[in-house]
Amino acid sequence: MALRVLVSDDVGDALRAVFEREGVVLDYRPGLAGGALREALNGAAGLIVRSATRVSAEVLGWAPSLRVVARAGVGVDNVDLDDATRRGVLVMNTPDANTTSAAEHTLALLLSLARNVPQASARLRQGGWDRARFTGTEVAGKTLGVIGLGKIGRQVARRAHGLDMRVLGHDPFVTGEVSREFHVEPVGLDELLARSDFISVHVPLTEKTRGLIGPAALARCRQGVRVLNVARGGIVDEAALAEALRSGHVAGAALDVFEREPPEGSPLLAMENVVGTPHLGASTVEALQNVGVEAARQVCAYLLHGTIANAVNAASLDPASVARVEPYRVLAERIGSIQAQLLWGQLRQIRVVFRGEAFDRKAQEVLRSAVLAGFLGPSVDAPVNLVNAPLFARERGIQVVTTSADADPDFHHLLSVEVETDRRTRAIAGTLFGHTQPMLVRVEAYPAAIGPEGVMLFCSNDDTPGVLGFVAGTLGSAGVNIANMSMGRDVATRTALAVLSLDSPVPPETLARLSSSPHIIWVRTVKV
Repeated sequence: MALRVLVSDDVGDALRAVFEREGVVLDYRPGLAGGALREALNGAAGLIVRSATRVSAEVLGWAPSLRVVARAGVGVDNVDLDDATRRGVLVMNTPDANTTSAAEHTLALLLSLARNVPQASARLRQGGWDRARFTGTEVAGKTLGVIGLGKIGRQVARRAHGLDMRVLGHDPFVTGEVSREFHVEPVGLDELLARSDFISVHVPLTEKTRGLIGPAALARCRQGVRVLNVARGGIVDEAALAEALRSGHVAGAALDVFEREPPEGSPLLAMENVVGTPHLGASTVEALQNVGVEAARQVCAYLLHGTIANAVNAASLDPASVARVEPYRVLAERIGSIQAQLLWGQLRQIRVVFRGEAFDRKAQEVLRSAVLAGFLGPSVDAPVNLVNAPLFARERGIQVVTTSADADPDFHHLLSVEVETDRRTRAIAGTLFGHTQPMLVRVEAYPAAIGPEGVMLFCSNDDTPGVLGFVAGTLGSAGVNIANMSMGRDVATRTALAVLSLDSPVPPETLARLSSSPHIIWVRTVKV
């Protein structure tokens, strides 16, 4: 019986040629829902959707023969990944197909903002001829600051360089060498804000990036800066932006995405120095065709040959090895996540050191990917897992070195992750207690014994009386309970490092109070 793939959203007609060439039956019926969708899914081996079809647990339950779901686009918010994984359904996306469209839209908005194109066009249609009113500014010779140097950010930088703009870039997860390949000068965020004439954000929306361009960031910008957001609504604090536009500190803004879409009632819509579009970054004929064709290629390759590309829920680990490696995978991913959240400076290299017989070649490959999945998770606008983490690392120029060594004197099996930046090198090592419980046993040069989970506080301090009491008292005054604690000392340097597990997050003002102590060297919180 021939393989059949259902396409339930409009992704263009170009994908038909892929199915004809591969001999897979295409069932192209955009707009299916309810009972019609249920009937069409019966017997389907693959499903291609865009954003209209919600691939819920209920929908997946209608498709016992389904082997793969492909999202023609980047996000997979409309697919129940957990349920798909439990059912053994591979989920893919097409992260590269709309890069050009999004980058071009960014440049279109930048030029429109610089030359007041939409405002002048609207006034002309009203009968006006106000040349002086809409005098613009050249972009040649100006400085563009690109925050986030993923695929789209890099293409924006490349195109801006063609407009004779100087380009600064900030992305701690991309090496300086890769930045310079795209004619980007790598800088810290504060320097980018202070030096840029135009600022464009291209980062995913996460807890860390929500409100990234807020009152404090805007205050650090130079007078007359222009701000663009073609990434995700919420990265730019729209209330703060509106106030900066009113004051004249920000000369203009161009937004393709908003905190709420449609942005009804937003004060930005009434401002003449704001250019807005209704989330059109990927809305081109070419992008629609590209995502459809790419989804078709990936689905056919998987169904016919078992080839996996751009999977968001698959692991390259055979079932026989899962029970043995899975606890270490959890440990590796959590150490990677902690290292990313403690990152200080521009990344240079990640070193993963395996000690002990538990880490054979296959286990090392999986655990290396797990470290990267944890490390890159906060910085990538897509689900990161064992399959796609190495690709994301390569794209960012991240150098990962893995080495094997004899068993550690203190631990039969030990996994160590060292992260080197231009500021410092930090090593965190862990092992399993009772064969299943992940534990951190070393942080930098300090011994530890604490599980990597939940909200954690890392505090480096002078080894002097009263410091831990101050930390505990300050947390207690803020209503933050300490669930567990581990402390290590370095007698030679007279310093110590405490790692605390907490029952709740630490308020920013409490963290600031801890940092203000002269005996605390640095203090950071992470969420695992």
